[in-house]
Order: sequence, then structure tokens, then C-alpha cells
Amino acid sequence: MSYNSLAMIDTFLVPEKTLVTAKGDGSAVDVSAAGNRVFLLSLNIVNVVEQEALDVTIFGSADGAAWGPKPLTNFPQKFYRAQHPLLLDLNEHRDVKFVRAHWEVNRWGRGSETPMFEFSVSIREVPNDILKEATAEAKALV
Repeated sequence: MSYNSLAMIDTFLVPEKTLVTAKGDGSAVDVSAAGNRVFLLSLNIVNVVEQEALDVTIFGSADGAAWGPKPLTNFPQKFYRAQHPLLLDLNEHRDVKFVRAHWEVNRWGRGSETPMFEFSVSIREVPNDILKEATAEAKALV
């Protein structure tokens, strides 16, 4: 294990046990020190009510204050409890030094019209050796 791997990014864009009933944004996370610009995002939905949807998008920023008009990536719309992985490759976005999550919620049907989701979004830097191994395996399958 190299010393560089000890400083790898492994944190949350949306903290665990975050309960939302309206749209919002997570805190900005500085990814400028990452040794690799590929990250594994994980959306973990732990509590929901029926007949509602959650949309989570990831935005980038050069300074942590002004955010791009278009998301870098997004999770497909979700309705149920589950864990959903997604790769975020920032190699095409060299100016991005910060990322944050944005979410939208909506509800339809009977009962309360207020949506409710309890979820988190983690971000973990993918180590170079794992990325190289996965790339080699993918090329071997073609």
C-alpha cells in the first residue's frame, strides 16, 4: 500500500440518515486532492413512503461557490429502498475541484402530499490499481 492511498477521498455528499421532504443540496466536497479522478458514488435509500420519487444529480464547481448549469451525472429516478452505485469520471472535467449532490422529491396519490426520503450519498475515490484491473478485464471481454 502506498502512502498516497491513505489520503484517498471517502466521505459523504449527503450524510447518513438525512431526512428530506423538499428539494435541496448537499455540502460541497473538495475533490482536488484526489490521486485519481474516478469516484464511486453510492445512493443509499433507507426509508420512503409510497407513491413518491427521488431524483439525485451531481454538480461540479471550480471554486465551490459557482456551480455548473448542467449536472456532471445523475442517478436514475428512484422510488424504493435500496443501494444504487454510480461511477463519476471527472477526467473530462479538469476544472472541477468540488462536487455536491442536489435532490428533487415529489409525491402523488393518496394521503399526505409531502414526500419523505431518508437517504445518503457517499463518494469514494477508485484506486488506480483497481481501475486499471477493471479496464483490462473489460478490454479482454471485447
